[in-house]
Amino acid sequence: MKVATFMRAALAGACMISASAAFAAATDYAFEAAKTSIANGKGSELAVRLVHKQTGKQVAGAIIFRSRLDMSPDGMGDMTASLQALPSNEAGVYRFKADLTMAGQWALKVMAKVPGEAETVQGFVVFDAKD
Repeated sequence: MKVATFMRAALAGACMISASAAFAAATDYAFEAAKTSIANGKGSELAVRLVHKQTGKQVAGAIIFRSRLDMSPDGMGDMTASLQALPSNEAGVYRFKADLTMAGQWALKVMAKVPGEAETVQGFVVFDAKD
């Protein structure tokens, strides 16, 4: 009877550890600006890297399924810009084209699915658009 109780407790503990590891995995990643200063205007190009924090390596193959570009860093979160995904020739770099309507700070907010991770990776990167 003691062995069965021990096995159930061990299994429950393993499940809890597994669940907490899956939950924490999304925080193991960060989006970083490839270049923070961008040109203001139509057709501005933005690029972000998805990095695994523990190794510092760029993560390829993520599927970005939601993105938004707004001026929330300047207190104008309702000011948005159109955003279009572009192909990238560098693994782990995700590129976009945007039509920026004014100079200032723009936040690119991104949600992505990373291969092998159960949780959605979320982040934002601030770009400084200059005339």
